[in-house]
Amino acid sequence: MAAALLLGLLMLLHARITDHAGLGSLVESFLPWFGLFVPVLLAGALWRRSASAVAALLLPVTVWLSLFGGLLGDRSQPGGDFVVVGHNVDAGNPDPAGTARDLAASGADLLALEEITPQARGVYERALATAYPYHTVQGTVGLWSRLPLSGTRPVDIETDYGPLAATRPAAARLAYNRALRTTVTTDQGPLAVYVVHLGSVRVLPRGGFWTESRDRGAKALAKAVAAEPDQRVVVLGDLNGTMDDRAFAGLTARLRSAQEAAGDGFGFSWPAEFPVARIDQILVRGVRPERSWVLPPTGSDHRPVAASISW
Repeated sequence: MAAALLLGLLMLLHARITDHAGLGSLVESFLPWFGLFVPVLLAGALWRRSASAVAALLLPVTVWLSLFGGLLGDRSQPGGDFVVVGHNVDAGNPDPAGTARDLAASGADLLALEEITPQARGVYERALATAYPYHTVQGTVGLWSRLPLSGTRPVDIETDYGPLAATRPAAARLAYNRALRTTVTTDQGPLAVYVVHLGSVRVLPRGGFWTESRDRGAKALAKAVAAEPDQRVVVLGDLNGTMDDRAFAGLTARLRSAQEAAGDGFGFSWPAEFPVARIDQILVRGVRPERSWVLPPTGSDHRPVAASISW
């Protein structure tokens, strides 16, 4: 009975868990999976024939359903004016040409790629040139579009951070740039698009769940979105975190997740072979997600994510 109550309270009060050594962020990253403890505890309660232990399970079941029950059904709608796809193509991808063909076959109007290496950039540009006449690459992120782009610029998400950052040449900083902002010209008006790859997280023996770079980037991105003058905004990218993570409160206060609004299930995207978390996101403002889904794996360690949106 005590274990059931503890599980329920942990999920209910997850926002109050200390984030020392990244503990709170780690718990929130995998919060949906805590529901798996319920059948384990139920089996134990039935084996002991404990009615009180079974009754105690009502708390974690109720809390889990209140948090994630809305994600169990299919929330998609038919239609949509525009299809966007985001994909971390993986710097170590052994077949970038094959990945490019798979992405082009998706029929997306916009392709946002992260983790583009200098060696693979030309491969993507050649493979996608026919289907996507407009594209931009800023550092390690890029956008391929069927419609014209304008006003493209890198976005400072404070990845290159430290006492010597300001002394580095602009060209050197751009080479490691991990975010861009551009305007897509549509028949319905301008659409501001951000392509982002936030810093990685690490599990360190002494430091715990290290999220400093990711969290700093999330705050910088939220600040950029808050200052965005266009009403219609789409953010695509590998954010290295789930939308349950407190680090993204500044983003979720201004944008909504296409998967949560119009997906079927949780839409896990990483790791590609057996996804357990959705760290690749499509977030929107001023447009309506009609459908959100995960594409089949490519040569990357992430799966591509897609959404159909309407004006």
